[in-house]
Amino acid sequence: MNRGMAMLAAAGTVPLFVDRTVMAMVDPEDIKRTQQASGRDGKILVIVQLSGGNDGLNTVVPYTDDQYYRSRPSLGKPANQVHKLNDFVGLHPNLTPLKSLFDAGEMTLLQGVGYPNPNRSHFRSMDIWQTAIPEEERTSSGWVGRYFDNTCRGNDPRQAPDATVGVSMGESAPLAMQGEYVKTLAFEKAENFRYQGQSVGNYLKLNQPEEMPDPAATTATPRPVARPRPGQKIITPATTEGDQIEFLSRTAMDAQLASDRIRAAVGNHNPKAQYPQGEFGQGLKTVAAMIRGELPTRVYYVQLGGFDTHANQQGRHDQLMQQLAQGVGAFWEDLKEQKLAQRVMMMTFSEFGRRVAQNASGGTDHGAAAPMFLFGQRLNHSELGAVVGKHPSLTDLDAGDLKYAIDFRSVYASLLQDWLETPSKPILGKQFPTAKLVKG
Repeated sequence: MNRGMAMLAAAGTVPLFVDRTVMAMVDPEDIKRTQQASGRDGKILVIVQLSGGNDGLNTVVPYTDDQYYRSRPSLGKPANQVHKLNDFVGLHPNLTPLKSLFDAGEMTLLQGVGYPNPNRSHFRSMDIWQTAIPEEERTSSGWVGRYFDNTCRGNDPRQAPDATVGVSMGESAPLAMQGEYVKTLAFEKAENFRYQGQSVGNYLKLNQPEEMPDPAATTATPRPVARPRPGQKIITPATTEGDQIEFLSRTAMDAQLASDRIRAAVGNHNPKAQYPQGEFGQGLKTVAAMIRGELPTRVYYVQLGGFDTHANQQGRHDQLMQQLAQGVGAFWEDLKEQKLAQRVMMMTFSEFGRRVAQNASGGTDHGAAAPMFLFGQRLNHSELGAVVGKHPSLTDLDAGDLKYAIDFRSVYASLLQDWLETPSKPILGKQFPTAKLVKG
């Protein structure tokens, strides 16, 4: 059975998030890669997206720089209120739980993160961060999706891949999580998540022995191969029809069971940690529940929006900082209670920072470089310390914006290689310099 027939069979019997996996499984020319241990017993990455362009200067405050206060006469955070990380920068006053993680050696601050020729459009800059390919404006896959493609392709089709290799909290999966072959799950609330197939009965029927073809009948007598035309390339099937039907039936049933298992994991989770109300806090609570439930998920994706603070930024940004800190703080408290924190790494990012000077509306406009946070118990502070990179100059600017010093793709490369234990070059397109940010 060739790729086209496999795809045709998949269209009516399996959900969209596995149909491209079927294509990968039956293409004999796919480069086989070794699948890493699943999230059930291996390392897990949690990505937190701060949507709208978080104001990095009021998140990580250069409290000893007079230029900061001159540029922000009403928005600047008083030096005696920030949580000091060193002699130059400190955290926003509402980030108390993050300061506790920093003091425990469980947080790394990366300063001045960005990319060359920054784009100040929300949509384009977010695409750049999510695809990690600034040079291409139309890209159908994201960097995490390509990670899935590179680590899930080439497996034995009789061993159905985990349908929940990636989970996004929200109505749809972000571009970062979209691959060419492997599809991820996305839902807002676990209690409302159901596997929706055209007919569950069809999936059950596929598993009945009488519906399965006789393996001897499909393998004993090979089909004749037509004589190739000049220049035509014959692709030899990688698997038998019996293998593929078994793959499809198992995958369909796995999808059905995945939704049941996710809802069961969340329903059985009653942590002592107090998560904040709202989609962000409850999303992190759901992620912690799925980790506790030993789902095979490798990467989780959660979003906190509202950071486009062009006007009246003060109160709004303060509230967002509180939501971020309370959610992240509760999440790590929860994981420690479960004794699972050693297996999880968290990364935060935003599509860009804000301009140095506040505007006439009491807000800040679109900027460029901004800080990133990493959280986890296996961060490596022995070489670079807990604060990585020098804070960008507030006077040596790029058209009014902070200049970047750390390419965000180097951060991705470090996480891919040192945490997820996979080569970064096939995923990012080229080899970026890496730093030993995490312990293997």
